[in-house]
Amino acid sequence: MQQQFTDHIRTKFPFLKNQKLLVAISGGIDSVVLTHLLHKEGYQIALAHCNFQLRKEESNLDEVFIKDLGKSLNIATYCIRFETTKFAQKHKLSTQLAARSLRYNWFQKLLKEEQFSYVLTAHHADDNLETFLINLTRGTGLEGLTGIPAINNTIIRPLLPFSRTTILTYAKDKNIEWREDKSNASTKYIRNKIRHQVIPVLKEINPSLLDSFAKTITYLQDSQEIITDKIQEVSENVVHPETLNLDKKNCKLDIQKINQLSNPKAYLYQLLKPYHFTEWNDIYKLLSAQSGKHVFSKTHVLLKDREFLILFKKSENSASTEIEILKNQIELTNPIHLKLEECQYQELQDKQSIFIDTSKIQFPLKLRKWQNGDIFYPYGMEGKKKVSKFFKDEKFSLFQKQNTWLLCNNNNAIIWIVSYRKDRKFLATKNTKTALKISFLG
Repeated sequence: MQQQFTDHIRTKFPFLKNQKLLVAISGGIDSVVLTHLLHKEGYQIALAHCNFQLRKEESNLDEVFIKDLGKSLNIATYCIRFETTKFAQKHKLSTQLAARSLRYNWFQKLLKEEQFSYVLTAHHADDNLETFLINLTRGTGLEGLTGIPAINNTIIRPLLPFSRTTILTYAKDKNIEWREDKSNASTKYIRNKIRHQVIPVLKEINPSLLDSFAKTITYLQDSQEIITDKIQEVSENVVHPETLNLDKKNCKLDIQKINQLSNPKAYLYQLLKPYHFTEWNDIYKLLSAQSGKHVFSKTHVLLKDREFLILFKKSENSASTEIEILKNQIELTNPIHLKLEECQYQELQDKQSIFIDTSKIQFPLKLRKWQNGDIFYPYGMEGKKKVSKFFKDEKFSLFQKQNTWLLCNNNNAIIWIVSYRKDRKFLATKNTKTALKISFLG
């Protein structure tokens, strides 16, 4: 196995040589064998072990074993203990998901603080098959059937081509010691149930199951690449040219062009799956819904706005957010860029600036989002108007409403719907002694 591993890692991961690497190690056979293989190859490695404190004394003995292994190989070792059960309860996660979150967050912290380049994990061919079958039973798209990626940003998995049997044989031949996790024999978890009850039957049917599976994964990955290329081509057609990059704050998808595709539902799924949507039926209905309808994900909103679907990130600023502008302050840069300067009265310019009579305001001024019931007295018309009615008349999309700021007096009265409409009560006139010019710079 050593020579096969040498050939594999040098061919597939040549960039690892001379890099500072962190090996995720549990004490089990897979991660211990990976450690020995890398050490024999002369890679610059350190060990990272998580004690999740789920198996009482056994967890502590695993930690002792890892520390001893590090000393015997003269390898730096990092160990951490987590209150996994408490973390899972607090964040309403399963124990497995809690452990995964804690583990990978800590790995990323170590990468940054100790200047490691990559984390190497010991996932192997059997893990890949188990993950495939788990995703298959739960229901998944093609991306869930393409296997565990060998490279995922800073996570590298150099053992994916090797079977559990190959790893076990190598460990026994080299007299390598490891720790057995007794919970791996339990069928309490779905992965163990598939490992112990499903895969043995499949291997009876096909003794070369892992080889056949490796070919299938390759075919599926090739298909995924073709789909990715096609989606890129389609996105350049259906996404409005002004918002062609889907990573921008908002983008507009042309509904007419989407409906002209051979399978609008499938293309919508591929276009929008990176944005954490789950209510796909509701998304498909947006194509024929009335303007204003929208669907939320945990990070984004998809809005029907006449002939477009508009995708945008949820506002990071809640309606209750207020930013104060102090007297004599000359500039505000966050969340929007405003420039403030005292000056003599001038005729009103464009929508990007306002001249305020300083005798009519009290500091600190406030910058906030609109709220139900907000009213103002629009310049150029008599009477008052609800801000919500102004938005409706101007055909504001939900995105525009959520990202429009109101400049308000200290008593919360609206001075300016920034860059859109001024309130006449606060405007400077020819009789104004001192004016404050506020310019919106973006």
